[in-house]
Amino acid sequence: MKISVIIPTYQHATTLPRALDSLFAQTRRPNEVIVVDDGSTDTTVDVLAPYRDRIDYFFQKNQGAPVARNHGFEKSSGELVIFWDADVIAKPMMLKRLEDALKENHKAAWAYSSFWWGRRLFQGRPFSAEALRSQNYIHTTALIRRDDFPGFDESLKRFQDWDLWLTMSEQGKVGVFVDEALYHVLVESDRPSYSRWLPKFVYRLPWQLIGWSPQAIRKHKAAHDVIVQKHHL
Repeated sequence: MKISVIIPTYQHATTLPRALDSLFAQTRRPNEVIVVDDGSTDTTVDVLAPYRDRIDYFFQKNQGAPVARNHGFEKSSGELVIFWDADVIAKPMMLKRLEDALKENHKAAWAYSSFWWGRRLFQGRPFSAEALRSQNYIHTTALIRRDDFPGFDESLKRFQDWDLWLTMSEQGKVGVFVDEALYHVLVESDRPSYSRWLPKFVYRLPWQLIGWSPQAIRKHKAAHDVIVQKHHL
């Protein structure tokens, strides 16, 4: 099967080369790599120059990650797709492990794994639709069968991945868990909005430790409420 990797990026010139290097070091090489630049004004174009013969690059005005991901999906052609954030550094066997999991589990619509978030190991768990309704334990970076992907909800500013997995689960689709930490999500202390995805342990930390302002915290909680209402959690 053909694998398409879709990388949405916005102001990630410092981490994007490392993400791409880990991608091109995969033992199972991707068939297609699509980078969607969501209106970056940093040096993203410059740092991509050495990779331009190996990627398809698209620039769009800043519209948010869901739009960028859907744009990349529309440009892709693989039977399997993976949304690879610009701050994800993968182990060389990542794509092979996820692809093998889907080959061995024909009923699974996507494959996901454990990962490192900064210095903390986020240990995943076998797929459970019921557990997913309580909290998101699946990162955006998962390998998805193209025919099962419904698209990201472009109206959401946060929790787009949780919304995606809930939507697919409500459609009767299931995921398969690879019990191995296959990648590392970089945490940049100088970027308070470094991630819209937060593992559960972060909710137990004093908010000031992750550098969020009271206004940002309110927005985050409000976004959580949107998901709760949309999916009747």
